[in-house]
Formats: sequence, structure tokens, C-alpha cells
Amino acid sequence: MKKYIIITIRILIAIILVQTLRFKFSAHPDSVFIFSQVGLEPFGRVSIGIMELIASILILIPRTAWIGAGLTLGIIAGAILMHLTVIGIEVNGDGGSLFFLAIITEILSGIVLWDQRKHIPYLFDISYKL
Repeated sequence: MKKYIIITIRILIAIILVQTLRFKFSAHPDSVFIFSQVGLEPFGRVSIGIMELIASILILIPRTAWIGAGLTLGIIAGAILMHLTVIGIEVNGDGGSLFFLAIITEILSGIVLWDQRKHIPYLFDISYKL
């Protein structure tokens, strides 16, 4: 895939992750409601926000983009699972926008991780250096 397309996707993922942080860190009523529904308020809301911040930074750094993409895949998979099992696709009359944003972020993260697959070290390959 063209390098500038992947860079654009990585920036887009970071923007999506960072723009949701203000809701998590400011204890916005919608964010508090969502995390209360899944029993993770307030510790889970703040912890997931911190993990999203770390993922958004890692995905922008070329050598750690695969880590950021993998972390994002895991975080967003959890969000999608919670939407499908506990809170529903539509939350507080949002028309499902949070759910669909999660789906888009998951797909984009998968694309980045697939593109970065050659940079992922083998589990016990001690010759790999960042």
C-alpha cells in the first residue's frame, strides 16, 4: 500500500482516539453513563482513556506503529463487544455513531497492523532491535 495512505490512516486513528479522550477524562455524562452500564466507572473509564492515549502516540511513531495498531485493535474490540452485548448499538440517542466510529477505527487499525506485519518481531527473536 502507498506509504502516504498508511500515514494518513495512522493519523486518522490517532485523531479518533484523542478526540474521545476529552469525554473520558472530563467525566462527560455520556461517558460516565456508558462506563457505568458496563461496571467500569470510574477506574475503567480513566484506564481505557490512558491506554487510548498511549496507543495514539505509538501509532504515530513509525517504529512502534504496529504496537499502537495492535493496542487499538484490542481496546476497540472491547468497545465493540460491549456495544453488542451490554450497552447496545445506540447509546443515549446517538444514532449508533459511537458504535460505527468504533467499527471504522477497528478496520483502520487492522489495515495498519497488516501493513506493519513485517516489523513485528518474533516472540523469541533476540536479534530484533527497535
